[in-house]
Amino acid sequence: MKELKGLGTALITPFKADKSVDYEALARLLDTQLTGAVDYIVVLGTTGEAATMTADEKYEVRQFIVNYVHGRLPLVLGVGGNNTAAVTSELEAMRNGGILYFTAILSVCPYYNKPNQEGLYQHFCAIAEASPIPVILYNVPGRTGVNLLPETVMRIWEAHPDKIAGIKEASGNVEQIKRLMDERRKANADFLVISGDDGIACEIMEAGGAGLISVASNAFPEDFHAIVHNKDQAKQAQYDQMVKLLFKEGNPVGIKAVLAQKGIIQNYLRLPLVPASKELQEEIKKELA
Repeated sequence: MKELKGLGTALITPFKADKSVDYEALARLLDTQLTGAVDYIVVLGTTGEAATMTADEKYEVRQFIVNYVHGRLPLVLGVGGNNTAAVTSELEAMRNGGILYFTAILSVCPYYNKPNQEGLYQHFCAIAEASPIPVILYNVPGRTGVNLLPETVMRIWEAHPDKIAGIKEASGNVEQIKRLMDERRKANADFLVISGDDGIACEIMEAGGAGLISVASNAFPEDFHAIVHNKDQAKQAQYDQMVKLLFKEGNPVGIKAVLAQKGIIQNYLRLPLVPASKELQEEIKKELA
């Protein structure tokens, strides 16, 4: 899918002091993403704190973003969970509820349950069958406790080659990601391998990756455009310390602190997440300077 190559932003969801969605701040944030630096936007993923939002809130946020973006950028919708039946029911319920405004869904590996590879295979096959639009798998073992192995990715793709658009690989295991790309080449498989780690985007793209789904590009879209589109390793190195700070106290804690310091949003999160500590905010302020 050509429209999902390059730089995608894993969009945060701004909140007010009363923890309601701050749509004015969301509009300001979207304006920074619609300047030409970003190739697509990922809505209501992990970075968007979707796990703390009600079904009605998620509907309202996605409709607001669809209407505001108005076709100017492709949109990817986060739809995942650790109850396969609930995820497939959600997808089926959205068939007539605006999901067709999205280019693909991004679906994370089931968390907490810790399924084996066969369980992961059957879970994603069920999602592929239920989804009316293409699926991007999302492997992030540091959050889910399970690692989607290259052999399982290939099995899922072989079972549903028309539905599996790609994988967001955030395992941080470069050798595993390179092995997946080798397996993909051997099978002549047509799906995207997208880096889910800001800090290793160039390395993954040099090995054949299709781009980056970035947290940092919420705040630094132009620079991360250069990193992704020019494979600018020097500029990526300039952001090494900032990327470490973004994830020091968890995501989206760090990126919300940055965006608040840049005046785009207010620095509010929903429990169990809390704003960055004073120490981290001071470190971010110095790094921004």
